[in-house]
Amino acid sequence: MILRSISLLRSRTVVALFGFFAVIGFGQAAEKKPLKVFVLVGQSNMQGHARVTTLEHLAMDAKSVPMLKSIQNDDGSARVFEDVRMAYLSSKGLKTGPLTTGFGGDETKIGPELTFGITMREKLAEPILIIKAAWGGKSLNTDFRPPSAGPYVLNETQLEKFQKQGKDLAKLKAEKQKATGHYYRLTLQHVKTVLADISKVYPDYDADQGYQLSGLVWFQGWNDLVANDVYPNRSKAGGYDEYTDLLQHLIRDFRKDLAAPKLPVVIGVLGVGGPTEKYGPEQKRHQAMHQHFRDAMAAAAKGAEFKGNVTAVLTENYWDMELDALSKRDAKLGREVKKIQKEKKLNGKEAKALKQTMREKEFTARELESLKKGISNGGYHYLGSAKILGGIGQGFAEAMLEMVE
Repeated sequence: MILRSISLLRSRTVVALFGFFAVIGFGQAAEKKPLKVFVLVGQSNMQGHARVTTLEHLAMDAKSVPMLKSIQNDDGSARVFEDVRMAYLSSKGLKTGPLTTGFGGDETKIGPELTFGITMREKLAEPILIIKAAWGGKSLNTDFRPPSAGPYVLNETQLEKFQKQGKDLAKLKAEKQKATGHYYRLTLQHVKTVLADISKVYPDYDADQGYQLSGLVWFQGWNDLVANDVYPNRSKAGGYDEYTDLLQHLIRDFRKDLAAPKLPVVIGVLGVGGPTEKYGPEQKRHQAMHQHFRDAMAAAAKGAEFKGNVTAVLTENYWDMELDALSKRDAKLGREVKKIQKEKKLNGKEAKALKQTMREKEFTARELESLKKGISNGGYHYLGSAKILGGIGQGFAEAMLEMVE
């Protein structure tokens, strides 16, 4: 009888404890997590100039088919992710809504935000808000110049050039001062405005749930790369050291102004053209300069203060070498066609027919299909390729996840 009582007591205790832990477990599962907020900033390549039509190119490669399936429904329509919201500020104004295609340079394009958001959603399984700010043709040395870097000062090379041109130096200095840091301030204002009233851009946002500023991605560089007056020694090692310094100031200032001292930061290292060691003869003259700039971008993540919370992603690794080679062959063919057109004085239908005939001789049917479906912009915009920018977006997300997790 005593043994039976002890056994019964143990049974009831086990049931009670199971119920207690079950309630705790279910409570934790039902508990809402803070809204994860990611900030994406940069110039035209952060905007994204891959036309939605280039998504068709993903279906031509078994390796990129899973990416396509994550972006499109079975009927080919774009998937819409209601639990990932966008607040995108650009020269076209503010665009908000659930993550889908059309948050690139215009409503017909995509940028790295698409696969970045999809990847973060899959891995985190939490509500996400992406605050994006991007404008084409903007530099870090002037347009995004962070406050702690101090005012932009025209160097001797620039002053000498402007004097020879008879320019009004006082006016130029005033204009430069006004432009300096303008887009840094716009970005900061945009982020703070969105965070001040999240429900405007994320209707299901629960204030009790709160939000967590979880990361920032910086993807910029072209205007600094080509600024030979700002970086007069750019063809030499260390010629872009000032860019490294400016980028580190930018990270510190964003962290300070957003009250996020350890905010994880991903630096998208400019990689148009692919790895420089694979450059062809026509690119050789730019090889050293491009590599020096990439090294300067990546170096910003190497400061002791940034260990473990700032990382660089080499976007050159997502360059499509096959598509690039096709593009170069097509450009060469185009020059030959123009030469023949000029010599034979062809125009209209005759010129068009000549080009079509020469292309069909030069390329296989599959190569022509790749050219048609895969490219929608110039090399400086990653060929306007959804495959390239999609890979870059995934790369940014994976690098961010390593720090966030």
